[in-house]
Amino acid sequence: MSAPLIVGSVAYTPNVVTIWEGIRDYFAGTPAEMDFVLFSNYGRQVDSLLQGTIDLAWNTNLAWVRTVAQTNGACRALAMRDTDTMFRTMFVARAGTGLGGLEDLKGRRLALGSRDSAQAAILPVHFLTRAGLAEGEVDLLRIDSDVGKHGDTGRSELDALRAVLDDKADAAAIGINTWEAIGRDELMPGAMEVFWESPVYSHCNFTALPALSEERSAPWVEHLFAMDWDNPSHRPILEMEGLRRWVAPRLEGYESLFEAVHEQGIGPRW
Repeated sequence: MSAPLIVGSVAYTPNVVTIWEGIRDYFAGTPAEMDFVLFSNYGRQVDSLLQGTIDLAWNTNLAWVRTVAQTNGACRALAMRDTDTMFRTMFVARAGTGLGGLEDLKGRRLALGSRDSAQAAILPVHFLTRAGLAEGEVDLLRIDSDVGKHGDTGRSELDALRAVLDDKADAAAIGINTWEAIGRDELMPGAMEVFWESPVYSHCNFTALPALSEERSAPWVEHLFAMDWDNPSHRPILEMEGLRRWVAPRLEGYESLFEAVHEQGIGPRW
């Protein structure tokens, strides 16, 4: 039997250990056994993938874009969550402010999350540009409270929402997962509303390099896809990881982030 595949993941919350222990147990005794290594940030994780220390990296969309840049496109995405294929950025404000679209942010202050968060900083600026708002026409309040984790902790997005509630900003840009989790109901019910939401884009994926052969990766992906929401032993892990099923990558969903990274001069390394 070949050695287990080593998967890297960033420890952005304590339950990451529980999630990956559960996934490791799910693969135990199969032809695609695996183990995992946790990292404190995505820079270290991508470096380890490039150095061959790990076989797969559970990457954010920014980590994927940077891996593509550092490998001249030789890396490949193997799988993602169903929720990763339909990610959006939500622009929110206090209810009743009358904001009706991005153009209404001209001359106002927008709170953004950590500078390495695609959903709460990089893509929001891209969407403002696409709406015809030139640099400086919107006052950007940048909140770098979890740099290195690409916004995974959600802390900077919560801080952006707090800035709106404290009247330090007129609006905030947050990921749809944060809005669905807490923004809609728990921050003073009815106090916040979405006034613009972005087109759909892709978020996380399992990234591999050419050194990982199809012979080794295919059984792992096949078994990953076999995780079943209706199986009571599988569902707790799927729930904690925020999906109902694993799916094939939707690579076209990264196009907007590639454009944003190029426009904003964001480099391939940390």
